Amino acid sequence: MKRLRSLLVLSSLLLSALYSQQYTVKFATVAPEGSTWMNVMKEYDAAIRKESGGKLGFRIYAGATQGDEKVVLRKIRAGQIHSGGFTGVAMGEIAPMVRILDSPFLLRNYPEVDFLYQQFDKEFQKAFEEAGYVLLGWTEVGFVHVFTNTPIRKPDDLKGIKMWTWEGDPIAEVSFQALGINPIPLSLDNVLTSLQTGLIDAFYTSPYAATVLQWYTRVKYMVDAPLADAAGAVLISKKYFETLPADLQEILIRNGRTYLSKLTLQSREDNKTAIVEMKKRGITVLQVQEQDLRQYIEVGARARRMLVGKMYSEDFLNRVEKQLADFRKNTKEVP
Repeated sequence: MKRLRSLLVLSSLLLSALYSQQYTVKFATVAPEGSTWMNVMKEYDAAIRKESGGKLGFRIYAGATQGDEKVVLRKIRAGQIHSGGFTGVAMGEIAPMVRILDSPFLLRNYPEVDFLYQQFDKEFQKAFEEAGYVLLGWTEVGFVHVFTNTPIRKPDDLKGIKMWTWEGDPIAEVSFQALGINPIPLSLDNVLTSLQTGLIDAFYTSPYAATVLQWYTRVKYMVDAPLADAAGAVLISKKYFETLPADLQEILIRNGRTYLSKLTLQSREDNKTAIVEMKKRGITVLQVQEQDLRQYIEVGARARRMLVGKMYSEDFLNRVEKQLADFRKNTKEVP
């Protein structure tokens, strides 16, 4: 009898929770279960459920179960999903100017990354909103490195390798074009198989992503000089967002800033740890000499100019580069 009463109470609580949740944000991501990205998203979900008294929560679809980022975008536009975790390619389809964050050899350290986000955050948010999305928070993937089966010490060494590029990514296409490489475009879910079959023998991603996706197991080297800092963001359909009461909108936005900032910081630590672990497992990290690094930086500057009129205006690029130049100058003056 006591057990029956307990079951009835439990059932009542579950039903109460079910009916009290009035708003369910359907969220999709390619990030796999068990990754830091998913762990923090679940913390974010728990926080908004608690603060809203159970009225608001996410339904999370992880590991590309709803398709890759472009498919998720189509589903958001169709109203099947409300929110997604996106990296550069998808963000570029929504607000092309945001891809400046991913441009090659623009950013060299995390203080510069943080500065750029702070300076242009309002412009990026406006671009997202004009395209029908609300920014819940940035989820920086981290500095992207080139991984290969051939030693790469200077830009000319890249010629002749079978480099993967994310299918439909204009930033990667132009970056490798400036380096004299004809990459092989593939979707994310084809990369590991293509490394195994030899269709490609090089790729670019963050160290943590390389370990989570197991891509690093098919290569021998990582180039120390980062190609770019990969941006990420959690976005929600503006149309759906505006159906939420104002108090729930505020809870969603405020907690998004808190937990997704936490995710960015944790991702930076994960990337450091991933490099240590990959070294233990046989990956050789190739150092880039100063004169070769200068050549990479010059290539990056050319590539950014090639994207003017396609992803962003010349005025916007000039403002970004000037702000960074001033920041570097002022930072050097600080003891």
